[in-house]
Amino acid sequence: MSRFAIISDIHANQEALEAVQQDIQAMGCTSIACLGDIVGYNASPSECLEIIRTLDCPVVKGNHDEAASSDNNPEKMNPVAYNALMWTRSQLSEEQKEWLRRLRMVRNVPPFTIVHSTLDQPSLWHYIVNKFDAVSNFNFQFTNICFHGHTHVPKIFVFENGGATEYAANDFCPEPGKKYFINVGSVGQPRDNDWRASYCVFDTDTNAVYFRRVEYDIAKTQQKILDAGLPPMLAERLGKGV
Repeated sequence: MSRFAIISDIHANQEALEAVQQDIQAMGCTSIACLGDIVGYNASPSECLEIIRTLDCPVVKGNHDEAASSDNNPEKMNPVAYNALMWTRSQLSEEQKEWLRRLRMVRNVPPFTIVHSTLDQPSLWHYIVNKFDAVSNFNFQFTNICFHGHTHVPKIFVFENGGATEYAANDFCPEPGKKYFINVGSVGQPRDNDWRASYCVFDTDTNAVYFRRVEYDIAKTQQKILDAGLPPMLAERLGKGV
């Protein structure tokens, strides 16, 4: 049996990541792929980065991974995100930053593809929030399935009958002849009004995709954020799933 766990947008939430790891094991997954944004926002960037590195799994770069490993002064970033970014940079070693810098934007993990944002312009970090945003992406998708993250909202986009269709994140089996662009949601900072960690399982034997939600010690994560001196709003939003 071959089962992939597809995780994304961990955002330095160690408690959520460890809870998801336990669920991945319970689901009988044999492989893991990470869609980026390992760091950012929350209070355990170094710890989460080392967990992912230890897994030695396919990883693509997210926008927070890029920003945290850069020395550039980010423009047009809101104060909360800016403060969190500066703090994150201070927590990472130069060797960790170099590892993040070396990550690729897109990877083929047969039989699927992984990217953080979009396939058409992955380095521009565009958000796909509806079927109209998704249309141009399919021109650059050469596998039946591509998993992505970035919006923190699990969702399914399908290219069928010459256009894109949007579906809610429910378990399903992809059909031959169609392209699927699947958002797996966020492990560390969900934004679909559900605070539980989100990820996907893809069973390549049965061709089934499962959306998973996992509870974790959110109070511990929130306290870590406050103890680190990060903006309290980052702790508050976790409880609301926004």
